Amino acid sequence: MTPEMKGMLVLTVLKMLVVFTVVMVGVALLTLMERKVSAWMQNRLGPNRVGPGGLLQPAADGLKNILKEETSPGLASKVLFTLAPAMAFIPALMLSAAIPFGAPVQVDFDVTLGPLGRFVHHGLMPLVVADLPIGFLYVIAISSLGIYGIAIAGWSSNSKYALLGGLRASAQMISYEVALGLSLVPVLLLAGNVSFGAIITEQQRGLWYVLPLFISFFVFLISGFAETNRLPFDLPEAESELVAGYHSEYSAMKFSLFFIAEYSNVVTVCAMVTTLFFGGWDIPFTRWDETGGWLPAIATTLFFSAKTFFWIFFVMWIRWTLPRFRYDQLMALGWKFLLPLALAFIVIVTAASSIWRSEERRVGKECRS
Repeated sequence: MTPEMKGMLVLTVLKMLVVFTVVMVGVALLTLMERKVSAWMQNRLGPNRVGPGGLLQPAADGLKNILKEETSPGLASKVLFTLAPAMAFIPALMLSAAIPFGAPVQVDFDVTLGPLGRFVHHGLMPLVVADLPIGFLYVIAISSLGIYGIAIAGWSSNSKYALLGGLRASAQMISYEVALGLSLVPVLLLAGNVSFGAIITEQQRGLWYVLPLFISFFVFLISGFAETNRLPFDLPEAESELVAGYHSEYSAMKFSLFFIAEYSNVVTVCAMVTTLFFGGWDIPFTRWDETGGWLPAIATTLFFSAKTFFWIFFVMWIRWTLPRFRYDQLMALGWKFLLPLALAFIVIVTAASSIWRSEERRVGKECRS
């Protein structure tokens, strides 16, 4: 392995540790934020006993779940029952690796660490764990794997409530994945690329895509609610009908893994809304140079975090505002409204793009002649 490859590997590992640590700690704090937001909206007190202002409540909840007894139904499929939480948790955590969270920064070092050898890096370092050229295609592909964990959890529990929750989750997530995928086709048509970095660059040069592609943003946001099983789309775990749905038979840390996966998916959806439609880490009316300074990197990271935080708050706001849908309303919304709307908008954007490019070619020919 060359010194340059070693340097790149070290930076990737460091970014992975930082991002995954921030995500895990952030998910824990989001449980506190959810309870504080609900208390604020209902004009009551939220958690305020553990630590100053209740800040240590997530730590207390985590300790409680670690110490609680692990239960397993007598007739459950033991192996699948144990694997299902991990199958839901791992894809959710993998998604944060592909989303850029700040402007690239210049990193230069040339060090030798004894028997480990020489480590070299000169140039810009993108602030993303894995700067993938396939961008949001990776996110869509990996996020679709989470349904296996939920479906297997419902089936392996050998409980009618859990099974119904797993079936509901499978139908709901598969249905809304279609609309979610189609809502991103206009983004591809405008950007001409599926890389998150290229999409952010195109929005820097012109408008944030939420303006010309508001219909795509609308469809993506609603589909994101359904994909993360959040109210008003929490039919797979409707406590008034199914006790707790697909995780009815889970307790202690196995239950916590489903909870962590749900909040991780919420963070991913909000980060994708920010990246695809609100310029990602771009700050309006500013144009950073290409030297990769630390000030632009820190400023853009904070701005990206603020935009993502707003959409997380919006998701919680909706939870405590709208009632749960009926299941027939849920499926009708996906197949009879969002899917035709996304298809119609693709046709409109394709026609407009074709006309625009034809006009550009005509003007170019006139200028050359």
